[in-house]
Amino acid sequence: MDFIRPKNITKVEMIHTHFNRASFFLIMLCLCFVSNALGQSRSTSGIVQSFDKYRLKALQEKLFLHLDRPAYISGETLWFKAYTVDGDLHKPLDISKVAYVEVLNAENTPVLQAKIPLSKGMGNGSFILPFTLESGQYTVRAYTSWMKNFSPDFFFHSQITIVNTLKNAEAAAPALQNREYEVQFFPESGNLLSGIENKVAFKAVDIVTGKGIDFEGELRDEEGDIVAQFTPAHLGIGHFNFIPKAGVQYVATLRVHGKEVLSKPLDASLAAGYHLKLLDNGPETINLTLQTVGMPHEQLYLLGHARQIISVSEDRYVGQEAVTFSVPKSSLSEGITHFTVFNSKGQPVCERLYFKRPAEKLLVEAIADKDFYANRDKVKLSLETSGSGTKSSVPANLSMAVYKLDAFQQAITTDMGTYLWLLSDLKGTIEDPDSYFKETLQHTDEAIDNLLLTHGWSRFAWKDILDNKEPVYAYLPEMDGHFIQGKVTKISSGIPVSNVTTYLGSPGKHIRFYNAVSNMQGEFRFEVKDFFGAREIVVQANNAKDTTYSFQVYSPFSNRFASQKAFGYNITSAVEPELAQRHLEMQVHNNYFKKYTNLFKAPLVDSLAFYGIPDDQYLLDDYKRFKVMEEVMREYVPRVMVRKRRDGFHFHVHDSPHKAVFEEDPLVLLDGVPVFDVDRIMAFDPLKVKRLDVTASKFLVGPHLYNGIVSYATYNGDLGGFKLSPHALLMEYEGMQLEREFYAPTYDSEAAKSSRLADFRNLLFWSPNLRTDKNGKGTVEFYTSDLAGKYIIVVQGLSADGKVGSKILTLEVKQPI
Repeated sequence: MDFIRPKNITKVEMIHTHFNRASFFLIMLCLCFVSNALGQSRSTSGIVQSFDKYRLKALQEKLFLHLDRPAYISGETLWFKAYTVDGDLHKPLDISKVAYVEVLNAENTPVLQAKIPLSKGMGNGSFILPFTLESGQYTVRAYTSWMKNFSPDFFFHSQITIVNTLKNAEAAAPALQNREYEVQFFPESGNLLSGIENKVAFKAVDIVTGKGIDFEGELRDEEGDIVAQFTPAHLGIGHFNFIPKAGVQYVATLRVHGKEVLSKPLDASLAAGYHLKLLDNGPETINLTLQTVGMPHEQLYLLGHARQIISVSEDRYVGQEAVTFSVPKSSLSEGITHFTVFNSKGQPVCERLYFKRPAEKLLVEAIADKDFYANRDKVKLSLETSGSGTKSSVPANLSMAVYKLDAFQQAITTDMGTYLWLLSDLKGTIEDPDSYFKETLQHTDEAIDNLLLTHGWSRFAWKDILDNKEPVYAYLPEMDGHFIQGKVTKISSGIPVSNVTTYLGSPGKHIRFYNAVSNMQGEFRFEVKDFFGAREIVVQANNAKDTTYSFQVYSPFSNRFASQKAFGYNITSAVEPELAQRHLEMQVHNNYFKKYTNLFKAPLVDSLAFYGIPDDQYLLDDYKRFKVMEEVMREYVPRVMVRKRRDGFHFHVHDSPHKAVFEEDPLVLLDGVPVFDVDRIMAFDPLKVKRLDVTASKFLVGPHLYNGIVSYATYNGDLGGFKLSPHALLMEYEGMQLEREFYAPTYDSEAAKSSRLADFRNLLFWSPNLRTDKNGKGTVEFYTSDLAGKYIIVVQGLSADGKVGSKILTLEVKQPI
């Protein structure tokens, strides 16, 4: 849904948030002036300049979630930590103040949603998994408002398993003969070209599980002759080489356990086109060989960029012979580099990806104080963070989870480094992504190259960039607070109405008030701050003037979904004992520690009303109580004059700075909700009012200047039974999620250790807010439970300069002999 069409926002504007708005505007003008002066050149420099213009206005955010574990049962709590970084340098990015986190089922239907507050690029939250969920694979996805301007494939995605132990958890495994398979082929340069050697990557999966399969493959021509044989190198992915002949149809056949399961034709080879071949020459260079088939001789351009940072820009004249570019690896940025070839008209014709491993990482060390532990024993971990290159200490922001390993709960986790450097720039479902960084994987560079060929993707369209098309962003970054957005229409026709002042109030003890003017599409936007938990909101126009409007509030959650889906649920009877035990542990924990389940940290919010300290404040219980509001106002509110005319009551506030009286009515509020008809507030029972505030000067809120403020507050902040206008929209709105506290008992005394209260925690510890000091050191303490076994400790971390790291270790808890 496109709405609130903002002005173009430059990347520079969003990053340099300490500049004032006037400075931002000047920067935008200068950038636009310089960019327009570049012209429409299609030389290498022209392509580079167009690309530079684009990236200045296309800030890329990346968001990573550290989930506390990969598998859950209903009734447990899912905990997570959000890290938001600049897509170029992976430094913490303090732009967005809200992250949207969802749990999606296999049909991409959201079953849980939350708005998570972000501060300095970090935030955390949780979901209690309800018993209404079906057993299956689910996807946790996360994004910001700004990220909604780009493909949902670049939202954060991570698969989890949820088992509802109150229902049948076992999945019916299809028989081998009934299984379905799928294979896809990816020529190195996008298309097969006749007469030259082509490298073709492939990916073959089990459709039911989504996992890669082992198979033997053959490629045959129309005569049935085998022209290539192939098997996957890793998780169903690999490649083969062959020289296609013009006009010949090639068919690939796959066999699993000797049985043919799939036959698929390859796309026909082209008689004319461009081919870009990448060859890794070892530690120093890579070769990019550019060859044309059936094309006129022309000047071609090669551009290489990683995360919008240009590293290679060359042009060559290409004739009958292939041309090779030798690229020093030292010139390339770390991560995925996109090499794009442009023809003489400046049109992109083929692309190839290359991955350079990051040299500088965050080294995270975690050392336990014992080799093994007893039940209810204290665990003390010493943490240390440093740079992998310099080995010097680096302070870092960390998150840590400690959970029990068994047949159901495996040591599967998504590493933040793997995600930021690799997964976040690829598309589709990637099985076991961390395996591509493990030393135990043979030919890891080849496996990563195959992965790039099968999952490569670009975040932008080159045509828009080269045409110098100004990007229009439908979603603004939430730089100061959450946006509540919607539309105002005519009740009679449903036609959107522009230039309507719309008001938002939320009944409560903390007085907040917002207004906005609808745009040409009838859409409005309120930027709300410190809006936590489920609350009622009231959206209305000035119903004393016009009652013909209807209001709609949009959901801020994206209704676009990535190509990947959750699949592969394969719980079998083999894990039934673990599930039965896990169910018991959940019930015991929820019963014995129920009072700790919903402990929330009080958010740091400004309790002062939006108008600050009023000129006059009346606590009505300190005065003689009257049963009629008119008497209250006339007897002891001298700054507000009450006048009754033919059209009803009116308030006139004394303009204290100018020693005059405002001729127009002030802004009148009841528990933060505007009341436009003074007659209605005069008819309200004053015995339900606890406090009355008066601001006796002009006051600017949003685009409007008010002639003073008269604000009433009831005892409970619930409007005290005041009936709203039937034309107002009253609805429940879920604000920012309150931060739930992770509870774990402490056994620091013999009495506590000998307590008969069962402790069946399988998640021993979770903390989203660990830090190492300036010397890169820190300590963590927690206690084991009554459950013996092996536990995994997962630490994820990020430094201020963008170094990413993690640490995984295990500890063992033994039952006393």
